[in-house]
Amino acid sequence: MMPGIYMMMAMLAHIFAQEPEEPVTYTCTDGYEYDPVRQVCKDINECAIVPDACKGGMKCYNHFGGYLCLPQNAQIFVSRGDETVQPTEPSPPNPPVPPNVNSQPVSLPERRPSGPYRPCTPGFTLDEQNYCRDRDECLMSHYCMHRCVNVPGSYYCECNSGYQLASNNHSCVDVNECQVSQPCDHQCYNLMGSFICHCRQGYELAPDSVSCVDIDECAFSRYMCQYACVNSPGEYSCTCPDGYELQGTRTCQDINECETDHKCSEDEICWNYYGGFRCYPKNPCQEPYVRTSENRCVCSSTSACRGLPQSIVYKYMNIHSDRTVPADIFQIQATNIYSNTHNTFRIRAGNEGGEFFLRRSNNVSAMLVLTKSLEGPLEVIVDLEMITHHTVTNYRTSSLLRLTIIVGPFSF
Repeated sequence: MMPGIYMMMAMLAHIFAQEPEEPVTYTCTDGYEYDPVRQVCKDINECAIVPDACKGGMKCYNHFGGYLCLPQNAQIFVSRGDETVQPTEPSPPNPPVPPNVNSQPVSLPERRPSGPYRPCTPGFTLDEQNYCRDRDECLMSHYCMHRCVNVPGSYYCECNSGYQLASNNHSCVDVNECQVSQPCDHQCYNLMGSFICHCRQGYELAPDSVSCVDIDECAFSRYMCQYACVNSPGEYSCTCPDGYELQGTRTCQDINECETDHKCSEDEICWNYYGGFRCYPKNPCQEPYVRTSENRCVCSSTSACRGLPQSIVYKYMNIHSDRTVPADIFQIQATNIYSNTHNTFRIRAGNEGGEFFLRRSNNVSAMLVLTKSLEGPLEVIVDLEMITHHTVTNYRTSSLLRLTIIVGPFSF
């Protein structure tokens, strides 16, 4: 029995001796692969085999056991034993010039490889999980005068509106907008961080605070000019109607055409009124009246003058349109004063509208009062009569003053 068992065991040993040996397997850490030739774990160059390993304009740097996505101007330090070698790429200024915000790179934290100590690139710091993470320089002493903007691996400074970054990339200096862009229509005054516009006389600032628009002075008040106001860019002027001339800048004064150029004939007298002139006959007397002086007509015939005033005196006056009432406008007075006489006064004709009232002042005079405003241009003829009563002889006589009132077309 025993020999058989030994024989079986010998046969099994022979069979097992003929089976091939199992291969030896080696496991490498992430980012490494086994090199069967050299029989070591070697680094995988992800930058060469991973398409578009880095996005947003970032540059791919192969790293031991991984890779880094860093800005194009990042500095890389490679440790070789006790020696740290810095590449020949130039380092950017600190702080850098503000980058184009439309092409800001985005970087994800990268794990620091195992092995000898290798520091994170400038602008990054090692965290507790052995990752290189961006250092926010803006939370530290960034020395920016106005605003600090953090970017992966670095930072840059910005200035408030009205300022620009100085050559040291951290100070802010005032921008003189008045010299750079001349933003104002008229006058520009530079301020720290801003500017202010000022307009010339006759203009005012528009809502945009830089444009100047004309001031319509004529719209301020109807009393800017006595007659008419004409607005023009930056100013205004006053004009006067025909028959008037401008006195000063806003007042209209009547032109006395009778002293300058008129068209009255030699048999006429020129009478100037507010805004014009009129021609009246030098001899206004009509039969049975005869002229005794320049403006006086006398009736000398006893039969023909019965019931008529003994004399008629022609007078002319002018008043403004829309004159304030009541107003004393004309005084009638006896030229000859006799004893034992009593004078009364009345409006004989020309007051059909009740515009006038004759107020007796004393025995020899009376005042014509305007009671209703008259609007010109208008001519009104009013007959003012003085009746004289001789108390001794009981004789009555009368004289007439024919007053022509010319109302001008304006209130000035």
